[in-house]
Amino acid sequence: MTEHYDSSDIQVLEGLEAVRKRPGMYIGSTGSKGLHHLVWEVVDNSVDEALAGYCDDIEIIIEKDNSITVKDDGRGIPTGIHPKTGKSTVETIFTVLHAGGKFGGGGYKVSGGLHGVGASVVNALSTYLEVTIYKNSEIHYQKFVNGGIPEDELKVIGECSIERTGTTIRFKPDRTIFEETTEYDYDILKTRVRELAFLNKGLRIILVDNRTDKKEEFLYQGGIIEYVDMINKNKNPIHKNIIYLNGSEEEITIEVALQYNSGYSSNVYSFANNINTYEGGTHDDGIKRALTRVINNYAKNNKILKDSDDSLSGDDVREGLTMIISAKHPNPQFEGQTKTKLGNVEVRKISDSIFSEGFNRFLLENPEDAKIIIDKAMTAARARVAAKKARELTRRKNVLEVSSLPGKLADCSSKDATTSEIFLVEGDSAGGSAKEGRDSKTQAILPLRGKILNVEKARLDRIFENTEIRSMITAFGTGIGEEFDISKLRYHKIIIMTDADVDGAHIRTLLLTFFYRFFRPLIERGHIYIAQPPLFKVVYGKNIKWLLTEKDLNEYLKQLPENAKYEVSRNKGLGEMDADELCDTTMNIKYRELLKVTIDDAIKADQVFDILMGEEVGPRREFIEQNAIYVKNLDI
Repeated sequence: MTEHYDSSDIQVLEGLEAVRKRPGMYIGSTGSKGLHHLVWEVVDNSVDEALAGYCDDIEIIIEKDNSITVKDDGRGIPTGIHPKTGKSTVETIFTVLHAGGKFGGGGYKVSGGLHGVGASVVNALSTYLEVTIYKNSEIHYQKFVNGGIPEDELKVIGECSIERTGTTIRFKPDRTIFEETTEYDYDILKTRVRELAFLNKGLRIILVDNRTDKKEEFLYQGGIIEYVDMINKNKNPIHKNIIYLNGSEEEITIEVALQYNSGYSSNVYSFANNINTYEGGTHDDGIKRALTRVINNYAKNNKILKDSDDSLSGDDVREGLTMIISAKHPNPQFEGQTKTKLGNVEVRKISDSIFSEGFNRFLLENPEDAKIIIDKAMTAARARVAAKKARELTRRKNVLEVSSLPGKLADCSSKDATTSEIFLVEGDSAGGSAKEGRDSKTQAILPLRGKILNVEKARLDRIFENTEIRSMITAFGTGIGEEFDISKLRYHKIIIMTDADVDGAHIRTLLLTFFYRFFRPLIERGHIYIAQPPLFKVVYGKNIKWLLTEKDLNEYLKQLPENAKYEVSRNKGLGEMDADELCDTTMNIKYRELLKVTIDDAIKADQVFDILMGEEVGPRREFIEQNAIYVKNLDI
């Protein structure tokens, strides 16, 4: 039987209906991330005014009812009638998708955000949105309700001084869209506000939380110089001054700030039009290429590096480097898995040129700093050579060459990486139970003996000497450092499975530090997970119930009869469970719970790893003192 199908079956979504029907297409998700994204779509418009040179102050207010108010002192949204829609420009901007001053090139030379989609999308996903505009000595006002429907036309509601200009927008997210939460997280907003202030020097952004009477102001006259200074706060810089380079070509502006520290990790963060391009891109490529070339040329020209010596590699010259790259482009093209990779090909040459000229001049004018930087790179190069032999032990020729895999790895039989997973298990005892309880077709087990090396305090040569780390690198198959190739990953789920005690937490932290420093793309692509073995076992008659958290335990006990006799035991070790119990509670795909490891804020993550795992004791003590009150179930 053929189902009826003609023109009447084709659904046309009018105006903002499409946004409400498929909100995830416009803001990514309807969870917490999407909720906070609404704020940035409004704030980005104010920042664009600042980039154009017309706005100095932005205020973001979390109101008591979790509505958001954003005020700026820009030019104010145009209030005249729009020639194409016949409605006010304000109503057009807030009710028509892809309407804004970011398309023709006349309104803004450089802009971020969703390129004109933002204001209308926020309106579509709000129970109400109010816009107040101060312009030409008049105060204009319009309100939209129930997902963007105009309550009335734009009206003049008062007068203001001719000097006062700007736009104030207040909106309340629609609870029927954001079912998970409509409560704003101050710290999430603060992190991005601070980032925007760093990237736009001289722009004052005030964040107010009327729920708690909290208020902070962010203003950085030094811009990204102060950004590098903040990141290096808990590190040990090896040269005093932060190097700042900038220039413009073909209306593309490049800013770079950098400083080396005594650590072994590189922290290079790039931005394009205020968007964090954590997948890199052409601006990132051009500057990294220039950095390697300029340092090698300087070292050879000054006889620091002999002609017979091998050139310094990119990894060598980036060891201990903290660098912020900020590109401003009139027409950015974003690509990559999450659209956070700059793709404009012309930027590679321009960023290379601007950086090369400025950095070469710095080295010539500061020979002492130049020598310190090159000495560090050469020390890294010597460590790289020492690591080469150990690196060979981690290589595999192809996925079928089982003989080169670690001896203690119980591999899975499947060669399909998308369905394969590997458990990194603490200890041989738990490893034995895991091997017995696993699904051998798709689940591999790699037992880890003891605590792996803290990679935050070690160079690559020492890291490769560590047996457990070598085993993991070999098992994953991607290689490491400049040889890293994510397409060769043998397991699409790498699952950390440790005991629920202090030692287990420490091992988990060491592993996460290792992944963050050397396999960050695996975290960014969602391949790293943490197993959740149950904390409690309740025996009630012939029934055994495993429970993940104390909250789960209390809820379960409330369901038992009032005079029920039961035993509760706290499970601290994976080895306490037999193979069937471990499988059913922690490994079986049908019943287990996994935590996916994500990086919402790479710079904040870097600082936490640096504090907790680095050389400096003072910041770690301060962190522990501030956070000790939040600790629960500490094993003594």
